Amino acid sequence: MTAHDPDASIDRPDRDQEFGGEETDTTDEPGQEPAPQAPPEMEVDELDADILEAALDPDDVAEEFDEDSEDDASEASEESAETEGEATDGDSPGDAPKPKGGKSTRRSSTSIDDEGEPGDPATKVPGTKTMLGALQWAFQDEEGVSLELLERYAEHARLLLEKNKTLNLTAIQAPKEVAAKHYLDCWRVTRLVPLIAKRIMDLGAGAGFPGIPIALAEPNCSVILVDSTRKKVEFLQSCIDTLEIPNARAVWARAEDHLAVEKVDIVMARAVSSVRENVRTVRKVRQTFQDFVMLKGKSWSREVRAAERETERLGFHLDTVWEHELPDEMGARAILVYRAPGGAGY
Repeated sequence: MTAHDPDASIDRPDRDQEFGGEETDTTDEPGQEPAPQAPPEMEVDELDADILEAALDPDDVAEEFDEDSEDDASEASEESAETEGEATDGDSPGDAPKPKGGKSTRRSSTSIDDEGEPGDPATKVPGTKTMLGALQWAFQDEEGVSLELLERYAEHARLLLEKNKTLNLTAIQAPKEVAAKHYLDCWRVTRLVPLIAKRIMDLGAGAGFPGIPIALAEPNCSVILVDSTRKKVEFLQSCIDTLEIPNARAVWARAEDHLAVEKVDIVMARAVSSVRENVRTVRKVRQTFQDFVMLKGKSWSREVRAAERETERLGFHLDTVWEHELPDEMGARAILVYRAPGGAGY
């Protein structure tokens, strides 16, 4: 895992590979008119931030976490499960107050959804030993991981995949991929971001990532899992009750509405939206928390550049970037830490 100076990371020379295209062969053929010359390619630094953002298809943001799925349909359903919501009404679960409705958008954190999308009845739920073995494989090079923690991760994974038969929560279903892409990816946050005695809000919690793995790994923090889809929140609370996680609770609400009534230290987002859209979501409540931690895929630097104008306007400062690799070439990941306007000392 590598920590970076954010400014140095943003301007690194490999960006030409992300934005550049192949040169067009303009050699004249005999008997043909010369082909028109293509306009000179703009340097990345000359590109407007809005153009960069437009190049970031929102579907690509969440799909980075499913880039090794078997087909494109699986990738699309993964993003839908974790990030999308439809504006419908329903009864609030348990003690959770019914959240206020809002303008319908494609993000689950900013729209209210009662039912959620249908699941995949063909989901295969691995046995406890199989799931535990996959987790031991994924965490074999990590230090300070107890067998008890992996057993609890395995129990949550089985609850997740069982529920995935009726409620679309994840397209990642192979045990090793579940272990590495979900649990290892989220667990590493606890080793890189100070969380002891912190109040954390998981924005658009979906299937419970990163909130539940973090709450299980760091019992000395408090985790609020917020999602705008009622059935997902009911699933999350059932997991919290079954696993007996005393430092976690699930809330059915829009993230920005909940932050207006309850302050936290850290807001976390994983596979929700682009950096620019994430900071826009919390723009009206950005004084209520200190840090915004985003778990991103390999295109994190492109997102950061595209969001520079918006983050600066709203007062967010990119403080730290940690890059790390998942095992067995399952993909590059990055943890971005933005200091929010409400952060001490900023």
